[in-house]
Amino acid sequence: MGRVAVDPEEGLGVKVAYFINQYPKVSHSFIRREILALERQGLAIDRIALRGWDAAVPDADDARERERTHYLLRRGALGLVVPTLRIALGGPRRFIRALRLAVRMSRLAPSRPLAFHLVYLAEACALTVLCRRLGSRHVHAHFGTNSTEVVMLARALGGAGYSFTVHGPEEFMEAMGLEEKIRRAEFAVAISSYGRGQLYLRSPVEDWPKIHVVHCGLERDFHEVVPIPVPDVPRLVCVGRLCEAKGQLLLVQACGLLAAKQIPFELVLAGDGPIRDRIEQSIDACSLRGQVRITGWLSGSQVRDEILAARALVLPSFAEGLPVVLMEAMALRRPVLTTFIAGIPELVVHGQNGWLFPAGSIEMLEAALAECLSAPRELLQAYGDAGHRRVTQRHDIDIEARKLAQRFAAGR
Repeated sequence: MGRVAVDPEEGLGVKVAYFINQYPKVSHSFIRREILALERQGLAIDRIALRGWDAAVPDADDARERERTHYLLRRGALGLVVPTLRIALGGPRRFIRALRLAVRMSRLAPSRPLAFHLVYLAEACALTVLCRRLGSRHVHAHFGTNSTEVVMLARALGGAGYSFTVHGPEEFMEAMGLEEKIRRAEFAVAISSYGRGQLYLRSPVEDWPKIHVVHCGLERDFHEVVPIPVPDVPRLVCVGRLCEAKGQLLLVQACGLLAAKQIPFELVLAGDGPIRDRIEQSIDACSLRGQVRITGWLSGSQVRDEILAARALVLPSFAEGLPVVLMEAMALRRPVLTTFIAGIPELVVHGQNGWLFPAGSIEMLEAALAECLSAPRELLQAYGDAGHRRVTQRHDIDIEARKLAQRFAAGR
């Protein structure tokens, strides 16, 4: 299929399929916002995912999205057999070329053996058949991992042109054949200037014009609310999946240092994840059961309530792209405390809208927490107001979706 021949300034009439490994998902609300914003631009969006039809979704908006999503693996692996045979018999030469590409990707992305890449080829066959049935003329994947390999293989099978958004850090930490994926794509998207630089490093100079920055964004009704002043309570909130990379284990240890100095504080860990038991054990080891609370997964409105009930949001991550939760806290006029890694310093300015500290340093994290907890409300409110101005200028979802709509229309 060729490029979409519509006015790049309008973006109307473009029918795009979004392809994601799992959708909807608690941590993928930014994808939902992007899709809905594109539909407001006049695009027709088909949602396609590998899985997610039976996952828990506490947010009502995600429940509605699930009803609109097509799932390639809903019938299990057997559901891939018929599309694969159909594509292989209908275009054997293209199928052989795509098979060779899958073998090549197994060498470029060796973290998964060839068998995985052959499964991706079967998924690409199913995706190609579905997109033809739906009339999708372009496919956009989120994350430069296997989802992008599937749409790339689908293109090699004669399917629609594709583009993809890279978030990081996983895509930058492992060999995933990004150079090949960029070369074959109509365009690639990074969510920050840092991410764009990482894609430049992984592609030849000739392909750099294909790489663009489109920020994740927030709905205007998220931040166009009556401002709620920073509360008096010494409460901090950390929102995110409970995993090693988010740094919650160091955060609990830093809180132990605060407690040893008899500095009053409360900490809410909003989320759940694979290391919850280890975090619970650390809380007990530091005798912080009365001061640290884990909520489990929350809906979007519940996350907002937790942020508003705190004087600041803290995110001591070791690896990130540009976390949406920082945008959400700043949009709600709350200062943030986080690490100066990846794209974060493009949004958070130390001493203006929050605190930045080195990743992995318990001592610097504890010092930032203590400074925030002792700061007068006037300073915290000034930080919060500055953060609100910065995030609304840089991360309006309708402005960012407009950039994508123009790319989809122009095919580049």
